[in-house]
Amino acid sequence: MHHFHYKNQELFCEGISVAEIARKVGTPFYLYSHQTLIDHFRKIKTAFAPVDPLICFAMKANGNLAVMRTLIREGAGVDIVSGGELRKALKAGADPQKICYASVGKTESEITLALKSNILFFNVESIAELCEINRIAKKLNKKARVALRLNPDVNAVTHAAITTGTLKNKFGIDLATAKNILLSRDRYSNLVINGLHIHIGSQITTSAPFLRALKKVLIFKRSLDAKGIKVEYLDIGGGMAADYVEGTAQPADKIAKALVPLLKKIGLKVIMEPGRFIVANAGVFVTKVLYLKDNGVKKFLIVDGAMNDLIRPSLYDSFHEILPVSRSASKKITVDVVGPVCESGDYLGKDRKLPALAPGSLIAVLTTGAYGYAMSSNYNARCRSAEVMVSKNKFSVVKDREAFVDLVRGEHIPGFIK
Repeated sequence: MHHFHYKNQELFCEGISVAEIARKVGTPFYLYSHQTLIDHFRKIKTAFAPVDPLICFAMKANGNLAVMRTLIREGAGVDIVSGGELRKALKAGADPQKICYASVGKTESEITLALKSNILFFNVESIAELCEINRIAKKLNKKARVALRLNPDVNAVTHAAITTGTLKNKFGIDLATAKNILLSRDRYSNLVINGLHIHIGSQITTSAPFLRALKKVLIFKRSLDAKGIKVEYLDIGGGMAADYVEGTAQPADKIAKALVPLLKKIGLKVIMEPGRFIVANAGVFVTKVLYLKDNGVKKFLIVDGAMNDLIRPSLYDSFHEILPVSRSASKKITVDVVGPVCESGDYLGKDRKLPALAPGSLIAVLTTGAYGYAMSSNYNARCRSAEVMVSKNKFSVVKDREAFVDLVRGEHIPGFIK
């Protein structure tokens, strides 16, 4: 469920016309529904209530402070992958004891900041990283809490670029090595290795890959029990899919029904890291038609949004539904929706049936709340778009549109160039 709907043929976000926001804010922009964020967070919380998980929002999906604060107020923790994300999470009001830190390449300065911030724990990806965290913790006279990210070698049945749980990927520690680490954990004098972590991929549409991974974790946990090795936490990662096309992803209650019995068998405190499931359908990308071009072979709807604003179609060949902000009864034509960037890969959708929209018309690209603005760039010296949030019948710009000064900030022409 989301709160974007038509009223009198006009697209609304909650109680406000999208066209009205566009008139006041300009285009392109990302638009978020406050209520949809809350609804989707509560769906997961309710579905997995029997195991009372700590739900840590994966802020790599959307790090906007207003989005973060909305979820933190609902009780969310935060899954982070960089020092910058840690700083933003704290600025948004996150409880450090609800912050988990993943990433295969944590730097000394990032580890130091996380230790000084007293986060819940690090999800560790290699022996080398384990040794480095131990070294830095000793230097700071601290004990670092750590979970081992297991690589269960499970195919998540998703796009290759967002599969993370096989041994061909860079993530996690193979099970044999992880067991050896736990058998010898006393050698890491400044670490408390007290958890297991898995994350097998993103946009996983059924419970089956999660079940395969958790069954391996159960066997692994029992092998630890047999050796008298105890851990407290199991972080099951994220990966629950969003509905880019309605009905293609299993809802949270069905996934929970499949996973909860196994989680109870494993018997550890559960942490989850959903991102896309919570925020994807809470956002749309609004862009304005510039031209309609017909080259005799194809028709192109050229808009002022581009791959630098929303790279997922170009990067992953991902599908996002595209709707006119103002519906009409005019005959539909088949078009590629493309942007101004000088790349053939600059498209938001291919072979879409849309009305022959005139210049100045608005379209909305749906399900863009996750990995939309978060992956945007300044390619072609384009300013990044604004971000807007709606709550009921009010809206607020929650990230200003960039200006030229932002494009050149920090650049200098040296004196030796005449």
